[in-house]
Amino acid sequence: MSKLILVVDDEESIRISLGGILEDEGYQVLPAENGADALDLIREEVPDLVLLDIWMPGMDGIQTLEQIRNLFPDLTVVMMSGHGTIETAVKATRMGAFDFIEKPFSLDKVLITIANALNFKDLRKENEALRLSALKEHEMVGASAGVELLRGLIQRIAPASTPVLIHGEEGVGKELVARAIHHYSTRRDKPFVAINCMAVPEPLLADELFGHERGAYVGANSQKRGRIDLADGGTIFLDEVHELSLKAQGELLRIFTEHSFERCGGSRPVRVDVRVVAATSRSLERAVQDGLFREDLYQLLQVVPLELAPLRERCEDIPLLVKHFVRLFHRREGWEPKTFDDSALACLQSYDWPGNIRELKNIVERILIMAAGPVITADDLPALMPGGNCKASSQLQEPPDEGEAAAGSLRSARERFERDFILQTLLQSAWNLDKAAALLEMERTVLQRKLLQYGLTPEGER
Repeated sequence: MSKLILVVDDEESIRISLGGILEDEGYQVLPAENGADALDLIREEVPDLVLLDIWMPGMDGIQTLEQIRNLFPDLTVVMMSGHGTIETAVKATRMGAFDFIEKPFSLDKVLITIANALNFKDLRKENEALRLSALKEHEMVGASAGVELLRGLIQRIAPASTPVLIHGEEGVGKELVARAIHHYSTRRDKPFVAINCMAVPEPLLADELFGHERGAYVGANSQKRGRIDLADGGTIFLDEVHELSLKAQGELLRIFTEHSFERCGGSRPVRVDVRVVAATSRSLERAVQDGLFREDLYQLLQVVPLELAPLRERCEDIPLLVKHFVRLFHRREGWEPKTFDDSALACLQSYDWPGNIRELKNIVERILIMAAGPVITADDLPALMPGGNCKASSQLQEPPDEGEAAAGSLRSARERFERDFILQTLLQSAWNLDKAAALLEMERTVLQRKLLQYGLTPEGER
């Protein structure tokens, strides 16, 4: 389908001549002799491009451009003028015009500018589609109470620039949550830069984060910008933040207090505006007690703490996650679609998932590749699960004997064990929550939540 171009000019001869040239090139053309008519036409049918004259009686081109930007911010506009000045061209560009063409027209200049403007519009659409596709790939999937609560918290904290500390086991989706916070923030159009502090060797971590100046060490032949520098204006995500050295922690603290840092080998402060989202699978409280993490930095990071539950505590989300991963796999590979029946989903829900969502995604992809039929059942899974750890469909359908019924579900058994273990630790530590949390290797806030969940108090242990 040919592109529609709106030509706005008070001179009829220009509308006719320019319209004829564009139609010969295969474009559809709408003419308008003033700004008001142009706005009426745009409201009826939004064109792909507007060629807008600046000097017109009544509403001039700059005023019309302002109205277009307010009503149709994504519409591409090219300004035209026979009395143009640099000041006018700069003003129009700042208001969102794509380019500026001077009269009398050069035919080549007009056609090249139009082609560039339309290509830019197509690229912008593609980028937006890619951004939405990437966001869907990283969206939070689930309908459990914990996921719904997390979604609400993200919406509430995202608009602020406050630091966020995400705690959870490996594979629970900490980076996904960090990306969601960035997406819903006012920084969404700026960079999101992630670094796994555990994946970078400690001697190289400071250089990776803060960069270096030329001559900082042998082989540093030019300046290098670090990840924090690259994230300026946006969000820096520090995964496994407990791996930072005390020196690197000091530089990170300086970013909070002075909004600046120094590159390795440099003495000049580099100004930076970043939001820090940190994540850890360890207890930072314990790291502080052991002298491995600065308490002042810990207090700053945990202004907004988020605790992510492991997958085994929200098994009801597994069917939705499986459906999501199947959809992503089919879209990426283009293979014939496969489905998991109820017995297969029940089998997946019976597993503990020590690797959490990351492990589930990998196993689902393995099953989609290895399973032969279009419908995957529990009988297909044992050989494809870790250690064959899954009940076959026939086993799932057998009624439990009295011993199994008395024992209850795996989840309830695990909860009973966890309650008893926490209670024993509390008794051992004389109900000192800080000491008990350290022994259990969990945050104090997590321990307090567990106490409420299991109804544990010094007065009513049972």
